[in-house]
Amino acid sequence: MPLVDVIVTDIVQETPTVKTLYLSNADGTSMGAYSPGAHIDVVGPTSITRQYSLCSRPDGTETYAVAVKREDNSRGGSVALHELKVGDTLRISEPRNLLGIAVDATKHVLVAAGIGITPMLSMARHMHVNDIDFELHYFSRSEQEAAFLPLLRDRCPERLHAHVGVARDDQAALIGAALAGAATGTHLYVCGPDGFMIKVAELAGQHLPPESVHIENFHATEQPVAGSNTAFEVELDGETFHVPADRSIAQVLIDGGGDVDTSCQEGICGTCIMTVLAGDPEHRDSVLSTSERESGEVMAVCVSRTRGERLVLDYY
Repeated sequence: MPLVDVIVTDIVQETPTVKTLYLSNADGTSMGAYSPGAHIDVVGPTSITRQYSLCSRPDGTETYAVAVKREDNSRGGSVALHELKVGDTLRISEPRNLLGIAVDATKHVLVAAGIGITPMLSMARHMHVNDIDFELHYFSRSEQEAAFLPLLRDRCPERLHAHVGVARDDQAALIGAALAGAATGTHLYVCGPDGFMIKVAELAGQHLPPESVHIENFHATEQPVAGSNTAFEVELDGETFHVPADRSIAQVLIDGGGDVDTSCQEGICGTCIMTVLAGDPEHRDSVLSTSERESGEVMAVCVSRTRGERLVLDYY
């Protein structure tokens, strides 16, 4: 996916560990609108690429905004972004959306924890302005750590349920209560720490069908060691490629001249998703929904493999 140069035009310290970076085109032209829930790739000063949800107004066109949490165990990505100054440059991708607002839903339940509020913020702002039925449940350890909480309280207080300082053992009851008696057509969206999202998805599964539960995950699933993999064949455009145990489908197809886009190489961004025409994918990504996995019709070729000996793929 092509990258463009942008300039940091403003920086806002939201919490002690979260900064919002406002980004504009270097030539002064409009950044353009984006669909609520979308994210971009950001290549930081250390050349590390990470995915960040856009949290500016989706209908705004002058700037993009991303909120970056400084992680204690960062490999340099978030730390470097926190050291940026106004006027510095970055490279970013075009927005893409794997979360999105379900167009057939009659009600939307947004659930966020910590920095997981970022995709939910753009979705909540869009739904509030367009009078779409939603409620937002925001879990945070403290008021001080709750990025954008004052904004949400000001703009959509009647839709917001701020669960500040709630113990982990008590979170399930609140989420269950929010979903109890959920009407047909209700969809749930969740973003936050891995354990939190797993818990919410399990609870949602007791009230909603799998296709109505949407997860935004920017943390890679731990992959099996290469020694446990087996080799197999992949067919693309009538040409057959051999995928050895120690290489990914994406690597092999790109080396063979395939027009396969990649970004994270960890199965979290969705750039490399391809259509499965035949074969049984072994999904190892953190981006596809449960219904997408069960359909067997798409796969993330940067990490996923096959349970059989052959796959037939096409471009997505």
